[in-house]
Amino acid sequence: MRSSFVASAVRGATLTVLSLLYSLAAGLAIAQDKPPNVIFILTDDQRFDEMGFMNPILDTPNMDALAKQGTHFKNAFVTTSLCSPSRASILTGQMMHNHGVVDNNSPLPEGLELFPKRLRESGYQTAFIGKWHMGGHISDPRPEFDYWVSFPGQGNYYPMDAFGQPAILNVNGEDVPQKGYITDELTDYAMEFLNGRDADKPFFLYLSHKAVHATFEPAERHVDQYANAEIKLGTPPAPGDDAPMWVINQRNSWHGTDFPYHSHLPLKDFKREYHRTLSAVDDSIGRVRAWLDAEGLGDNTVVMLMGDNGFLFGEHGLIDKRNAYEESMRVPLLAVGPSFPAGATVEQMVANIDIAPTVLELANAEMPDHYDGMSFARLAQDGASGSDWRQELTYEYYWEFNYPQTPTVFALRSDQYKYVQYHGVWDTEELFDLDADPGERNNLIEDPALLEVKVAMRQKLYDSLKNNQGQHTVPYTRKFNQGAVFRHEDRSKAAEFPEKWLRGAKAADRWEHILPDSPEKAERLKVIDEVLKDR
Repeated sequence: MRSSFVASAVRGATLTVLSLLYSLAAGLAIAQDKPPNVIFILTDDQRFDEMGFMNPILDTPNMDALAKQGTHFKNAFVTTSLCSPSRASILTGQMMHNHGVVDNNSPLPEGLELFPKRLRESGYQTAFIGKWHMGGHISDPRPEFDYWVSFPGQGNYYPMDAFGQPAILNVNGEDVPQKGYITDELTDYAMEFLNGRDADKPFFLYLSHKAVHATFEPAERHVDQYANAEIKLGTPPAPGDDAPMWVINQRNSWHGTDFPYHSHLPLKDFKREYHRTLSAVDDSIGRVRAWLDAEGLGDNTVVMLMGDNGFLFGEHGLIDKRNAYEESMRVPLLAVGPSFPAGATVEQMVANIDIAPTVLELANAEMPDHYDGMSFARLAQDGASGSDWRQELTYEYYWEFNYPQTPTVFALRSDQYKYVQYHGVWDTEELFDLDADPGERNNLIEDPALLEVKVAMRQKLYDSLKNNQGQHTVPYTRKFNQGAVFRHEDRSKAAEFPEKWLRGAKAADRWEHILPDSPEKAERLKVIDEVLKDR
């Protein structure tokens, strides 16, 4: 496997060409006399295992039915685990360093193309319903959609916001008071669009739920659900491990288990509310699919369910997302309908940047050439080869002042290894063998047996982060307060620098930072030390 990373630099140069040929061939095979309808359902912060067939304590019959009757993309990821950048990647088919939505305050740049525009040009009737969340509090209609319902920012589960003011929805450009529980109300609007559509046109519905974003508030019918269920939390590695200092420090912070959201929140109760809040989304899926069946449209409609981010519940001592650990960047992805065989499981890594090219291919719409993602429509089909599919996936997150606990994160994930690099912070890198250590508890960054893997993945990661202008840039946005900096006075203390970094004034390897890592490095350091030993 190590040699594969050295060879991947050559293979990567041809991947784009192969992918374009793959998409063209797949497009010819999938094209139909009548383009399929597409319903894309996006949940917020639903982690990859938050479905009944993955977690048996959960009651999600409609999600389970999607998996049984369609295809489960077992290894689905987001390329940035943060609401606005992830949603922008879905709509643009691009990585964050190309689409420019770098945090939750950044609007979509002017002139950025969203894939529903091409669906409209191909004759589709389009609708967006739910959480938009790109550009702070902007919720105005977008020209890519014929029908529009959204709300400012994160929205509200119930018709009153945190300041005691009525919650407002933007319905086709008009402010309308929210009437009820948000998941149900968004589904009502979805039904309104579907029932009022032009039946002579195929349709694309993007149903973008607020759920299950914190703080979790279930529908009243679910407030007692899972009352007796055994709730399991992730656990951090033992103290003294090789975790980065920032991870150990984050445990006593807004995004850590010692001071979660600056509260005394019992995490098991918190996760129980998370499960409960998801149930209304499952009900929503059932309503949508029942309507399709009643209208005789089920056979020619693709229904996809995806999460915009993952979520940690104690893994690494953390909560929430942003980092490159599996529970943060891995999400559910299910698809049922034409091109997605019943009961199929796809093992290849797919991502949010693949949604745009996949939907356009299914619709037989014109495909632009600026996408970072690829269509996964053919991966699920019997006999379809994934040999020209991606071998590694890049992850990126830029530091936010308002949540300063998480540094800028760059990562490269293959089927076996994950390499994680932190920018602008004095800390260690991470390297995990995902086959031997799926919980990412054993940092192998200093393992001499994996030196070639580390060096090759560093280079591949750097190359993959170059934007479409050929630049390597790390953006930042305006700071307007100190951010969520508090620590609990009685809980875990700040991490010390790792003992492996401690040296005396005459340490033989004190010059190691001037040489790149290589098998010859130790011998070269001996020569340098001999020359400079008296300095």
